[in-house]
Amino acid sequence: MNWAIHWAHQNNMSEVGDKMELVFLGTGSGVPSKERNVSAIALKLLQEQNSIWLFDCGEATQHQILRTNIKPRKIKKIFITHLHGDHIFGLPGLLSSRSFQGGDERLTVYGPKGIRSYIETSLTVSGTTLTYPLSIVEFTEGQLLEDEQFTVTCKQLDHGIPSFGFRIIEKNRPGRLLVDRLKDDGVEPGPIYQQIKENEAVRLSDGRIIHRRQYIGPDKKGRVLAILGDTRGTEAAKSLAENADLLVHEATFGKDRAALAADYFHSTTQQAATLARDSNAKKLVLTHISSRYQDGDDAQLVNEAREIFPRTELAYDFYQTMIDSN
Repeated sequence: MNWAIHWAHQNNMSEVGDKMELVFLGTGSGVPSKERNVSAIALKLLQEQNSIWLFDCGEATQHQILRTNIKPRKIKKIFITHLHGDHIFGLPGLLSSRSFQGGDERLTVYGPKGIRSYIETSLTVSGTTLTYPLSIVEFTEGQLLEDEQFTVTCKQLDHGIPSFGFRIIEKNRPGRLLVDRLKDDGVEPGPIYQQIKENEAVRLSDGRIIHRRQYIGPDKKGRVLAILGDTRGTEAAKSLAENADLLVHEATFGKDRAALAADYFHSTTQQAATLARDSNAKKLVLTHISSRYQDGDDAQLVNEAREIFPRTELAYDFYQTMIDSN
């Protein structure tokens, strides 16, 4: 093997291979329509954790998954923003089907108080037995989890029932290996490069001790993702969205229906854009669009938001976007 070529490829892939990708499986609100299914978003962390995290699971989410390359057995965590039906009615079916699709690893569902009763009752009444371990975590506010790569926190928003937003923080990642510096110091490409990147100190065959800190570039800043459930404007939302690389926010109504949005505890396109601007987010994606709006209204809705926050996109079913810290 030509180790110089191999390592150059691997080192380059480490720069671009850490993909955090969102796939919007459902982008409508309330009821499904011909254009939009109800809420579900998949966060693909295949390079980072060989897993997928799901945010909400509206009716027919598993049908939507069939139209993607997502494997249900890869779904290891499900986060539920709130217990309205358009965010949870697909959950029992997905949990059941995962048993028949090679899923044998633990799956953890995080949700507000009541999610345990909903899941356990659905599975018990339907006589469903899962072939994998299932954990259910009911939360209020605060930190939900922390592992070697991510921290997830949540805060309550302003909706008709308890509804939450999530802030997913990726920890800083090690910088790239300084290959040219290693070559200059007489360390030729080979398996030793991987050992140097993975260990604080490595002894070479000639007896020299190589310290990793001397041959690794600056840490790569971790990315921040904010996914908000249904809400009116609230200060809690700003703290979740602050400096986010990507903010996902509901925009149930256009700017001309601000009074209706307030009555139903929802947000407009321009309210979401104002939050993105004021919280210094880098990119905004609008979702949870009312069935009052059809495909022909998409340009109007996104342009309303762009008047305030130009870096706005309007999600549609199967829309995909990367979370980029650059």
